[in-house]
Amino acid sequence: MASPASAPPAESNLKRIVAASLIGTTIEWYDFFLYGSAAALVFNKLFFPDSDPLVGTLLSFLTYAVGFAARPLGALVFGHYGDRLGRKKLLVLSLLLMGGATFAIGLLPTHATVGSAAPLLLTALRLVQGFALGGEWGGAVLLVSEHGDARRRGFWASWPQTGAPAGQLLATGVLSALTALLSDSAFLAWGWRIPFLLSGVLVIVGLWIRLSVDESPVFKAALVAAEERKASAAQIEKMPLVAVLKHHWRDVLIAMGARMAENISYYVITAFILVYATLQVGLSKQTALNAVLIASAVHFAVIPAWGALSDRIGRRPVYLIGAVGVGAWMFPFFMLIDSGTFGALLLAVTVGLILHGAMYAPQAAFFSEMFATRMRYSGASIGAQFSSVAAGAPAPLIATALLSDYGSSTPISLYVIAAALLTVVAIACARETRNRDLSEVAEDAAPAPAPVRADA
Repeated sequence: MASPASAPPAESNLKRIVAASLIGTTIEWYDFFLYGSAAALVFNKLFFPDSDPLVGTLLSFLTYAVGFAARPLGALVFGHYGDRLGRKKLLVLSLLLMGGATFAIGLLPTHATVGSAAPLLLTALRLVQGFALGGEWGGAVLLVSEHGDARRRGFWASWPQTGAPAGQLLATGVLSALTALLSDSAFLAWGWRIPFLLSGVLVIVGLWIRLSVDESPVFKAALVAAEERKASAAQIEKMPLVAVLKHHWRDVLIAMGARMAENISYYVITAFILVYATLQVGLSKQTALNAVLIASAVHFAVIPAWGALSDRIGRRPVYLIGAVGVGAWMFPFFMLIDSGTFGALLLAVTVGLILHGAMYAPQAAFFSEMFATRMRYSGASIGAQFSSVAAGAPAPLIATALLSDYGSSTPISLYVIAAALLTVVAIACARETRNRDLSEVAEDAAPAPAPVRADA
């Protein structure tokens, strides 16, 4: 019999919670990816105009990487207070910070107006974006994971993950529409600001929905238990970060390793591809954006399917499919793009994102199931976001530098393959977590293996 904290909620209530998390993560990722696309297409001209095209793009991607550098700090701060105060409060704050920073980018003066102050202001706002996103992901996936039941957790928890392709779809779609409707001069002069200013409207909608959901019942029960222990002086509760590093350090390392191939491959496929397709292959900005746009729609559709499969066969097998698949796809990926046709470009990006989805879909449930409730926000966030500094942050930068130095995609393919091998090792060292009761994950020891379902 399920405990009250872990009993599944009514499906209508769960769907509302999933919707709140999905809309919030979509807005957060829209803001974050919008910057990435603009870094590849616009910021190199407006904020670093004195450099040649590839060097300007490298400098632009440096400010892009700065956002990742702030994500571990966001993970630490939001994880700490999310484990102490609750998931919902911190999710509202993250949405306000991200939306405010993105709206402010749309108002920034460029290098032509204020000189070197322009890239400095851009970098400062990018830091705020990264800080907010570092706290968003853990809270959003935990809110769904802790409301749902173990039997279908992989499916339901994968929906906040679709916020990444949905945000990519929205950001790329808006940019694609503007580049199609406006001349290059008009887009550079003022059109690029429109997507950033739209963030203000999206944040209002997101807040309205996010404020309507309840706090996680698993967290409420854990909070009551912690207060009882404190009142009886039976146990002094450690800071979440200290507890995570003491009891779950192995799980943190596994989560970091698991993120390497997922994070690196995603930013090579969606951000660097805009540079490679336009500067190396000679395709138009519109063609490259359209390919990412269509592939992101497919990515959105397959993530819940991969999540549901992880409920049937386990988190680890599905994750391994994605890691091995992405590594094997890299050489065909660039060969297709080098052919110079839209169909081949679309196929390359779509297959790449489908394989990426096999890693990204089970990740939410997988990481949630590794950690005890009163350190889960910290543990999941630290594992996910600290790896982003070594993975997603430098991925477009490293790929662009390799292209500049070697003029070939081969080193870039080997770079992604190395990340895939690291992820395979991490998953091989992980325990299977499917069907684990989140209210019963031990705080002072590694959790016991999950029970095997009779119908599996």
